[in-house]
Amino acid sequence: MVNSAAERGREVRRRLTGAAVELIAEKGWTGVHTRVLAERAGVAPGLVHYHFASLQALLTEAAVGVLREAVAGMRPLFDAAATPDDLLDAILGTLERYASDEPASLLVSETYLAATRDPELKRAVAGVVDDFRRDLAGWLRARGEATPRETAMVLAAAVDGVVLHQALSGDLSAATARPVLRRMFRSTHPTEEGQP
Repeated sequence: MVNSAAERGREVRRRLTGAAVELIAEKGWTGVHTRVLAERAGVAPGLVHYHFASLQALLTEAAVGVLREAVAGMRPLFDAAATPDDLLDAILGTLERYASDEPASLLVSETYLAATRDPELKRAVAGVVDDFRRDLAGWLRARGEATPRETAMVLAAAVDGVVLHQALSGDLSAATARPVLRRMFRSTHPTEEGQP
C-alpha cells in the first residue's frame, strides 16, 4: 500500500513512464497523446503535466530510461568476458530479444527516429550511447586494442544497426551478424594464436 504523498507521486510517475514505453512501441512517438497516456496509466490527464514539464519530457524520460537499463544490463557482460569473442557473443546474445515486432525493438527504433528531430532527446540518447562506448572502449583498451575508441564506436553502431534492422524485417538476426562481426573484429584484433 502506498502511504505518503511522495510514494504516491513516485507510483504515478512509474505508471506514466510505463504507459509511455508501451504506447511509444505501439503508436510511435508522435502517436502518443496525453489523454490516451493517462488512460493507459490509470490516472487523471492533469497528472501528466503535474509530474512532467511536458508530454515530450515524459516520453523522453521513459524511453531514455529503457535505453539506460539496457546499457546497464550489459555492464556485467564486460566483467564476465575474457576475450573479445566472448564479449561479442555476450553482447549479440542480448539482442536475441529484439525481434521485429518486440516492443523493446520498436521503442529503440522510434526513439532513434524521434531523436533526429528533437535536440533534447538527441542529447539524452547520445549520452546513453556514449556511456556504452566508453565502457566498451575501456574494456578494449585494457586488453591491448590499438584503437579502442574507434573500435567501440563501430561495434556500438553495428549493435544498434542489428536492432534497427530487426525492427524493419527480422531477417538480420544476432546469429547472422555474429560470424560477420567476428571476422571484422579479428581482422583488427588477432586471436592469441595470431590467426586473422
